Amino acid sequence: MDSSEKVILLVEDNPDDEALTLRALKKNNIMNEVVVARDGVEALDYLFGTGAHAGRDVTIQPQVVLLDLKLPKVDGLEVLRRIRADDRTRLQPVVVLTTSNEDSDIITSYKLGVNSYIRKPVDFAQFMEAVHHLGLYWLVLNISPPRLP
Repeated sequence: MDSSEKVILLVEDNPDDEALTLRALKKNNIMNEVVVARDGVEALDYLFGTGAHAGRDVTIQPQVVLLDLKLPKVDGLEVLRRIRADDRTRLQPVVVLTTSNEDSDIITSYKLGVNSYIRKPVDFAQFMEAVHHLGLYWLVLNISPPRLP
């Protein structure tokens, strides 16, 4: 699988954070396709091929989901809960990328099976560094589980 096939699903409702994340990915030469979902319903529709994404080939899933927690319609923890509850997406790599530093959010995320929890740095240089490491690890070094039939 080459990098053009390694899609990133960015679930982010804040336009400024979306633009910042896309800029940081580009500045770090992470040229993977990024699909943006702006609320929890849109993210679930993409992952499960429903709603606006009805008919999408759900056997092809993102290399990694970057998931904000504070989302409209369906919050990030519920998105994570539904991802882990479905056999088709149970092993999907999910990284929480959020401004929340609440212990309860961190604990609940890990209890629900998140792969990593990253607090968004406020400083752009720190955010660039975080995205660099995130891209290097999840898109280059990490070996994802094989797709289940």
